[in-house]
Amino acid sequence: MCLKEEIKYILKNEVVPAMGCTEPVAVALACAKAREVLGSTDIDRLQVIVSPNIYKNGLGVGIPNTSEIGLKIAAALGIVAGNSEKSLRVLEGINSHHLALAHELLNNNKVELFIGDTEEKIYIEVKLQSKNHSSRVIIKNKHNCFTLIEKDNLVLLEGISQNEGNDKNIEVIYKSKIRDIIKAVETMDSVDLNFLIAGIDMNESIALEGLDKKLGLGVGYSIKKSMKKGIIADDLTNNCMMMTAAAADARMSGISMNVMSSNGSGNNGLTAILPLAVYRRMFKVEDERIAKALAISHTINCYIKKQIGRLSALCGCGVAAATGASAAIAWLMGASYEQIDGAIKNMIGNLSGMICDGAKGSCALKVSTAASAAVQSAILAINDSIIPSGTGIIAVSAEETIMNLGTLSKEGMNITDKVILDIMKKMA
Repeated sequence: MCLKEEIKYILKNEVVPAMGCTEPVAVALACAKAREVLGSTDIDRLQVIVSPNIYKNGLGVGIPNTSEIGLKIAAALGIVAGNSEKSLRVLEGINSHHLALAHELLNNNKVELFIGDTEEKIYIEVKLQSKNHSSRVIIKNKHNCFTLIEKDNLVLLEGISQNEGNDKNIEVIYKSKIRDIIKAVETMDSVDLNFLIAGIDMNESIALEGLDKKLGLGVGYSIKKSMKKGIIADDLTNNCMMMTAAAADARMSGISMNVMSSNGSGNNGLTAILPLAVYRRMFKVEDERIAKALAISHTINCYIKKQIGRLSALCGCGVAAATGASAAIAWLMGASYEQIDGAIKNMIGNLSGMICDGAKGSCALKVSTAASAAVQSAILAINDSIIPSGTGIIAVSAEETIMNLGTLSKEGMNITDKVILDIMKKMA
């Protein structure tokens, strides 16, 4: 595929609606598929084995349509009411009856959760047993990628399922310069990108819920109150912080609303999209231009996460999604390609140390910080205030800097990830 086709492929496969935090949703998805293959909800035993990163990100986040948190309840809900055809919206339509059935499974000790001994970042294995039948499902590599489906030890699927969006199909993009990606987006037909604008509507809707009432930690709600009192300015930076935080407040609280995700993460989607939505509203950007800015933001998010991993010890919202948003904001401001590279360098020089200690209510604080930094980095870059190469992990080019970030994530922070998880398990 040529670069333009690869960009379209990535956007179609990686920018999709999702309900709830992606890790417990992926567990529910695997359980729903296992139940569908088994053909019964009358089960004797459910075993769920997850990678340490799935466990970390599912430990403290709200589950849609409930007031509960955690992977066990997500697994049980996937069994009693999940529909795998909905993919990352698998928990749509959950009600109090389903919740009661899920608690029956939990109360009867039929749900077991284990942390697997695996180096895979995304790994979910479900083993389901009824009186006469069994099923087994594995999700790996992506949150909705089934790599194994079995019934009664008979393999029904093995390998990569069609919804993988396999990176092996797209080699050119990850070897390209950022400026070449942006040049390709600039010449794309806007008709191919207009679907991205739906992400603004979707993510603004959930942000407005978080501004209307205090949900989760209430970060966005508190910023709004302070803005009304004149404590902080009603400007681009603070509005980006407010909207992105409010959306994360609502999402992490378990609200029953879809968000437009990016590269397998709802919060990445909020961070990649909402700063651009605010910019669009404040500066009256036409649809064609905002669609291309969204394409830049999402594609750079995917580009960076290819280096650091879909899940890692680094906060993907801060170092990837917000970096994509910063590059896109700089582009909207009329930045040169050198200045857009500079926005990326500024972001990585600023937020490369932001850790991921699981999905939870306080993620709203991190995404608000990331959104603020996105605007700041873009403004600095268009004024040619750019971190010079050789400063810390900042290299000559944006691409080399991103590679350095990937080395930091994959080689330097594996032990950090383990220590974070050990701390979290002690407090669980």
